[in-house]
Amino acid sequence: MVDDHPMIIEGYQHILLATKKEDQILDIDVATDCDSAMSAILKSKNMGQPYDMYFFDISIPESSDGIYKSGEDLAKHVRLTQPEAKVVILTMFNEVYRIHSIIKTINPDGFLIKSDLTSSELASAFEVIQTNPPFYTGTINNIIKRSIFNPIEVDEINHKMLHFLSLGVRTKDLVAHLGITLSAIEKRKKNLKDLFVIDDGKDDSLIKIAKEKGYI
Repeated sequence: MVDDHPMIIEGYQHILLATKKEDQILDIDVATDCDSAMSAILKSKNMGQPYDMYFFDISIPESSDGIYKSGEDLAKHVRLTQPEAKVVILTMFNEVYRIHSIIKTINPDGFLIKSDLTSSELASAFEVIQTNPPFYTGTINNIIKRSIFNPIEVDEINHKMLHFLSLGVRTKDLVAHLGITLSAIEKRKKNLKDLFVIDDGKDDSLIKIAKEKGYI
């Protein structure tokens, strides 16, 4: 389990150990940052006892070499080097773009929003992830359902653009984030405003409607 809040880890450990099946043996190692997590991952492999399941909080201190910026990077590493392992994402984030991005790039066996979790739901998630993944908490499922039934199709670049605009990034600064020209960004914004019928043409109105429709 990787999380930079020791009390949260302690709580999760207590729940899993208290609710495990009688014939289950749970050995839970913990880490609080990318460095200690990578050290534990490599050590387990070198000992010939790689972990069966990983719980990664997204927002943790990056590695000292700068290679791993977050729990998301650690999850990607495990997916590449240990594809048979179960990967569970734990996070407080509930931004639509971020959630879709994680599902697309990591395809986690479990995706748990911390504010959704109860003791019983964590115990249920643990069992489902072992036998019949994936397990998503309510917030994740609602976001997925909303995206399925939304009639307006928004590609990945536009999703990303809406995400950064909602964070207050200025249009001229989007070039560095999106890797396309300023004129291409302006064209995409205009098309989105047409799609969402933004009569006043304002970015704030676009962001507001996009949030209401579940695109951000």
